[in-house]
Amino acid sequence: MTVEERGSGPGTDVLIRKVDSHLATLRTGLQGPELELAEQLARCLRELVIATAHSSAADRGLVRAAVHYFVLRRESRGRLLSVRSLAAAQRVVNKAVRQLGRPDLLVETRRERPSRAPALSAGDSAPR
Repeated sequence: MTVEERGSGPGTDVLIRKVDSHLATLRTGLQGPELELAEQLARCLRELVIATAHSSAADRGLVRAAVHYFVLRRESRGRLLSVRSLAAAQRVVNKAVRQLGRPDLLVETRRERPSRAPALSAGDSAPR
């Protein structure tokens, strides 16, 4: 019997399964921007888990903590994960991304993304 290895460190598959399982649960209750944020967080966390599989114990611990924060964060009112909790998870994940020197993985919501140029109204002329 052959076992296929991903070339990852111990615990990598477990963390990715936790993220994927939690995302599957969120898909049943979230939609729109909240679901998009959850999917972005999951994608970022998967990438961080894989990227730090052979890194220092401190880096792996940082990623593990971010995964656990995303997966285990609960609200007391019975709702699995509120938008507020997703925003808190986003802050934790983005902090880990910055500490690991991976700004390419920052998770931004639509309203955080800068607009390309201000929209012109009908009476305005284009800047010269």
